[in-house]
Amino acid sequence: MMFGKAAKIVIAVFLVMAVIFLSTSCEKLRISRLKANYHFSKANRYFTDTLYRKAITEYKETLKYYPEFGEVYRFLGESYKNLYRPGVETPENIEKAKQALKALTKAYELYPDNKDVIYSLGDMYDKMRNFEKAEKLYLRIIEMEPGNMSNYYVVAEFYKRYSGGSGKKEGEEEIEGKTPFEKAEQMYLRRIEADPENPQGYSYIARFYELPPVKDFDNANKYHKKRIQLEPDNAGAYLSVGVNRWLKAYGDPNITKEERLKTAYDGLEALKKATELDPAYPEPYSWMSVMYQSVLVKIEPEKAKRHQAEGQRNLDRWKELSKRAAEKRALEEELKKIE
Repeated sequence: MMFGKAAKIVIAVFLVMAVIFLSTSCEKLRISRLKANYHFSKANRYFTDTLYRKAITEYKETLKYYPEFGEVYRFLGESYKNLYRPGVETPENIEKAKQALKALTKAYELYPDNKDVIYSLGDMYDKMRNFEKAEKLYLRIIEMEPGNMSNYYVVAEFYKRYSGGSGKKEGEEEIEGKTPFEKAEQMYLRRIEADPENPQGYSYIARFYELPPVKDFDNANKYHKKRIQLEPDNAGAYLSVGVNRWLKAYGDPNITKEERLKTAYDGLEALKKATELDPAYPEPYSWMSVMYQSVLVKIEPEKAKRHQAEGQRNLDRWKELSKRAAEKRALEEELKKIE
């Protein structure tokens, strides 16, 4: 009987002591969290202001008080990544890369399904020219979000950075039987296959073909025209065709005079169609001026005066419409302030 009474007293004392200990621990935890939040907020302000060294100091302070604060690792890694200079092999720069990878890998371990974290780590490997690891992470984003069209564009641009242009160039490594150029091309096409009625996909692949290092103007034009089939009333789509034809007429050294002339007039036809669809659209007039003065004057010197006059007329029209557009924007901004 006495033993039972003594045991109850011991248990009661233990419970009282436990409550006191837990209360003290909770208070310490609360204070640590508050300090962590303070340093995290301060770090984020530095990060936003691109003061990455100061941000790193504050993110590290955050982790001292709250080591499990997972979001910190991503921004700590991003801070080091923003200080890293690709291709610079100094010990200091290599250490920045090491710290960026360490923090971003930790963030990935904590948030393996977070698209932003996966992209951040992939981007770091990309900056270090580690193609294999970067590719694996970028492709995982597509696996996670196969319906997100922007992901295909990101991955295609990644492949394009490793491409030497159309076909296989000397020194360009094949990966799984395909060059980076071929993989980029495939990714743009996959984007179209995933959403064939979306004109943006055709615009992206057209831009891929007509910009360096590819410069396949006719293939680009083919996709610009497919976009027009989906958007027959879009003046911007016709503008793209006009600019593409100027790129070929002006910049392709491997075409005959006759082909150059036909290309130039095809471009003018598309640009005029753009002005018919949207008479207040300034850009087509600018490109018509360029076509007349930089291409047609040279191809048809016997008509030089007429082409120069047409070029100037379109340039004047572009200036006039651009001024009107600027005045309209300014008025809209003023109205917003009044509202």
